Amino acid sequence: MLIAPAYAQAAGGEGFLGGGLASLLPLVLIFVVFYFLLIRPQQKKAKLHREMISNIRRGDSILTQGGIIGRVTKVLEDNRLMVEIADGVRVQCSASSVQDVLNRGEPTRTNSGRKDKRQKDKSTGAKSEAVGSDKT
Repeated sequence: MLIAPAYAQAAGGEGFLGGGLASLLPLVLIFVVFYFLLIRPQQKKAKLHREMISNIRRGDSILTQGGIIGRVTKVLEDNRLMVEIADGVRVQCSASSVQDVLNRGEPTRTNSGRKDKRQKDKSTGAKSEAVGSDKT
């Protein structure tokens, strides 16, 4: 009479999905939840940060992870930046230490985009200085 309940417990143990696979199902579900709630958003954030760093140009106003706000004066090799944090005070920092780009600087001009300060006077054929030139 005592043996009958033991057989009943052993027989009912391999019901849903064959026993071994059923024990792995909670682990798989936990991994899926971790992927969508933690891993995937972190990868997106890292990708956006890499893109932001690669798009830093001279003239951009940046915020470093240390809380320093400055203007990029030069983009150096080896992933470094020259940043002016006050008048005449320039420091080098790693580009990866940039937390945010606050303001985009003016785009750099190319040779084709520059206007010549000296314009040729069409009526006399002489060259005249442009208005507002600081050349003495």
